[in-house]
Amino acid sequence: MSSSTGSSTRSRSAGEYVRELRPYLPVEAFEPAHSRLWWLPLHLAVITLGTLWIASNAVPLWLLPLVSLTLGASFAGLVFLGHETLHGAVVRDKRVRYLVGFVTFLPFAVSPRLWTAWHNRVHHGNANHAGVDPDAYPTLAEHRADLGVRISTDWFGIGRRRLYGLVSLFIGFAVQSAHVLAVAGRRGYLKPREHRLAVLETALGAALWLGLAFALGPTGFFFACFVPWIVANTAVMAFILTNHSLSPLTDENDPLENSLTVTVPRWVDVWTLNFGAHVEHHLFPWMSSRYAPAVTRLVQERWPERYQSLPLVTALRAVHRSARVYLNPTTLFDPKTGECFPTLGAHNTPPRPGNDTRGSTSPHAA
Repeated sequence: MSSSTGSSTRSRSAGEYVRELRPYLPVEAFEPAHSRLWWLPLHLAVITLGTLWIASNAVPLWLLPLVSLTLGASFAGLVFLGHETLHGAVVRDKRVRYLVGFVTFLPFAVSPRLWTAWHNRVHHGNANHAGVDPDAYPTLAEHRADLGVRISTDWFGIGRRRLYGLVSLFIGFAVQSAHVLAVAGRRGYLKPREHRLAVLETALGAALWLGLAFALGPTGFFFACFVPWIVANTAVMAFILTNHSLSPLTDENDPLENSLTVTVPRWVDVWTLNFGAHVEHHLFPWMSSRYAPAVTRLVQERWPERYQSLPLVTALRAVHRSARVYLNPTTLFDPKTGECFPTLGAHNTPPRPGNDTRGSTSPHAA
């Protein structure tokens, strides 16, 4: 059982929730959502036409930022589609799934074989498990022992109200992907042959970007590729940074403890394929998130006091204002100032913006 997070209900494994909830979900919820694939030609058409328009030098200067923003939205849309597809929720055929994954992750040159090992297997199997989940922020012991961890959290990590920490939003997904690729071999995420293939696939993606840079020239590349890449990185990381980093560390992989659902306007849900429904996704990762609302209703009926959800903007503010090092499973700690922030569920007080939770737990007492 994981550490208590202030709930009187014991921690459960994801499998326990699945066994209880699955009989109440429609059969079609567990069938591949083939219609999601229509997003692929739509996003590719937007990217192709927008890039050609910019390359033609026919776009008015005042319109270039809007075109770049639209391209960035489609870059991000591809990633959201790739995420759901590589979980097997869109197509079952492994070859088709892999091909779609390769194309959809090209904006970040992420190998689908790396993503499947890193995200599907290691992260989903060990969400917010200290020292095991590659996406979890470090414990204080890990922070003290590793210079690289200290640099990434103290200088580039979001939090502690530092404006320069927002760099995590702008380039965080690309940096994290490169880091995981570098360590995937020695950490056992991929076998040696698979790791070499993942490196090759990443190099192919990078070569495409390099080719576009030469073909488009500096101005064309800036507006057709670089700005959209920043937009997509920001969109994807806005969700990733709130998925788990406000939640406690857990030994038991309990999605109601270690995950957070964020709510957004309906049109954002459509564009992101309900990516914000993250508690629901960790309960049923192989199910299309179009059925997430049905899972939400079932969870709220059974465990209303444990289900964690915040508006995306509120969650981002909380991430910006809190720290990114774990003093203990339910306390986030700023090593520079000694300030502490309770995680979601801790003491029944989520770190909401406007509630000054600093100093609520003494690091010395802990």
